[in-house]
This record gives sequence, C-alpha cells and structure tokens, in this order.
Amino acid sequence: MMRRNYLLLLAAVWLLLAMGCKAQDPPSETAASGGGKVELTVWGAEEDEALLQQIFQSFQSEYAGQASFDITFRPQSESSCKDALLGNLEDGADVFAFADDQVAALAAAGALDPVENAGDIRAACLPRAAEAASVEGTLYAYPLTADNGYFLYYNKEYFTEEDIESLDRMLEAAERAGGLISMDWSSAWYVYAFFGNTGLEVGLNPDGLTNYCTWNSTDNPIRGTDVAQAMLDIAASPGFASRTDTEFMDGVRDGSVIAGVSGVWNAVAVQEVWGENMGAAKLPTFTCAGKQVQMASFSGCKLIGVNAYSEHPDWAAKLARWIVGEANQRLRFQLRGQGPANTAAANSAEVQSAPAIAALLAQSEFSQLQRVGGKFWDPVSEFAASMAEGNPSGASLQAQLDRLAEGVTAR
Repeated sequence: MMRRNYLLLLAAVWLLLAMGCKAQDPPSETAASGGGKVELTVWGAEEDEALLQQIFQSFQSEYAGQASFDITFRPQSESSCKDALLGNLEDGADVFAFADDQVAALAAAGALDPVENAGDIRAACLPRAAEAASVEGTLYAYPLTADNGYFLYYNKEYFTEEDIESLDRMLEAAERAGGLISMDWSSAWYVYAFFGNTGLEVGLNPDGLTNYCTWNSTDNPIRGTDVAQAMLDIAASPGFASRTDTEFMDGVRDGSVIAGVSGVWNAVAVQEVWGENMGAAKLPTFTCAGKQVQMASFSGCKLIGVNAYSEHPDWAAKLARWIVGEANQRLRFQLRGQGPANTAAANSAEVQSAPAIAALLAQSEFSQLQRVGGKFWDPVSEFAASMAEGNPSGASLQAQLDRLAEGVTAR
C-alpha cells in the first residue's frame, strides 16, 4: 500500500511539473493563432491602396492555411503618420508606412521595436535606405523606397547637355527662349539646395528635437551672405520663377516652364507633356562667392513600421517584410513609379532605364538625409520668400540670416 501511495504521489508531482513547464512556454504566433483569425490594420498613402490590396492578396496566398487573415487598409498620409500613431498607439495600425524623418521619434516613444534579423534586411537594401531606417545604428523599420528627393527636369528642346551643368547657362538659355526655370523657394526643403554644399551646416541636436545652424556664419570660406546674394542674383533673372510643385506642373502644361526642380512623383505627368524631349539630371552648379558650387538636396526614404503594440507582432512583421520584398518593390515601381530601396530591384534594368530614377541616383552623391527638427521650416521659408521677391524690405542680408538661425535653433 505504501509503495502504491508513493507511486501515485510521484505521478502527481510529475504531472504538476509538466503543467508548470507547459504554462511557461511562450506560444508561437502560429500556435497562438491555431489556424484561427488574424486581424491586421495597415496604414498607407491613399494612392497606394490598389497596389497594397494586390500585395495583401499575394501575402494571403503565400501563408494560406496557417491562419485566416482579415487585413484592413486605411489611408494615412506618410508625412503625418507619427502624429496619428502616437495619438493612440494601442489602437493604431499594426503595419504602417511613414517618412524616414519620423523614425527616431517613433522609436523613442516605444512605437517601434528593433527589427529582428536586421542583418538580412540591411544586406538586401541600399546602404542609404538602411541608414534612413536606423537610429544610432539600430534598425527600427523596413526600407520601402529610396526616392524621396529632388533633381532637375528639363525640356531638351531648349537646353543642351552642357547647359544643364550650370544654372547660369540654363538661365541664359531660358531668357533667350522666353521660358522659365522653376523651383519652390516657399519650401525650406528645396532651399537647402543652396546651403548644403557650402560648408554651412544645419542639423538635429543629440536631443532629437532642436537644431543647430551655421547658415549665418561670417567665418566660413563661403559666408551665409554669399549664399543669400547668389539667391538674389538668381531671382533677378527673367528666366527664373519661384513656384510651388503644383504651379511647376501648371507651367509645364501651359508651356511657360521649360525646366524645374521636382521629384519622381511628377515623372509621368512631365513625360506626358514633353514626351521624348523630357530630360532629367542631377541639379546644376550655381555661382556663389565667385565659385561654382554644386547644388545639394535633401533625400529621404519611405519606411514600413510594425507597431510594438500589435496583437499579432509576428504576423505583422511577416506582412511588413512581404511588402518590402524585392518582387513587391519591383511591382511598386511598375505601378507607382517609385524608386526601390531593395538593391536588386533598384539595380534592375527597368529601374535603371527610368530617367527620373537615374537622375535621382546621380543627385544622391550630393544629397543628405533630412534630419532637422520642426523649428527649421518656417524661418527658412520666410528668408527664402524675401530672396525670391528681391529683398523688398531692403533689410541687411546678415540680419535676415541671423534671424533665420535664431528661429531654426529656438528651443
């Protein structure tokens, strides 16, 4: 009897231990789903809905039988994704597209966790795209596109290959033709082009919020006032006009604009008007302090993030990887004309032969990732508006640059 009781007691102990171990084992995503329903919400640009629905279908076919998927698309501007998401993280999208300048804030707020298998993702991407998706060397998102930048569109009927190397020559050609070269000086994003390769600096402080700015420097070999004067000289040409992106396209259509600075999003529209005469190239040089200075540009990428609060983090990550995979980045280029961040897709013959993408890649040598805080935009736009209008107040250029720097670096 004692032996029987001992054996029963021993069996009970082993059963309790087994139950305890089983309770402590974290269930896998597939096991947790158990072939059940997985609901995922995806935010993306409204214009991407048809493309994303096609990608969702192929994703569900790939993982058919592993779960029952309910994937919902909701339009959300990539430029304001951060604000929408941080308003209510727990109810936000599981997977979302956003502009790369938001990655640090999203990571700091706990909305993004470091990406698993980051080495594989980096190896598949263009180095600049992987850098754009990282914070202090840690990858927090999946690179989707590498085409958020600007370059030169020009009508070959009016400009030679030699003309487009120099803004001075282009302005002369535009004056002779009675046409305009357009650039948006109401946007600080474009105005960076004149300061970026002069040794004058602007950027984000280590706090991730405030900026440093030396655009008003009087000690640099090229002073801030030299850049301001160069902008005034450009604005004074009858061949130049400061126009918004929409006004640029209006001018292309009515024939008044024969060249301009813009991005890949206008490639199809410009091609429709100019046809075989459409040219695209890196930005030209401009005269500053008696030198030819290569115009710079801000660059950026679109990224795919996975909400750290997703109820299905493994499936959300699988979907994010699927969206940015080589095949789907090729599809995105074919349907939306967007430049891939995936190296193999970016190096494909079809992408390399696209004039706008080739121009963007040529300009990338002179570009810098956009890393500035919110106080950058308005002071620069205010300064540039004065230059575009020919400095109507007559205020000292140095005083205006000092005001700009004070506003940009405000805390």
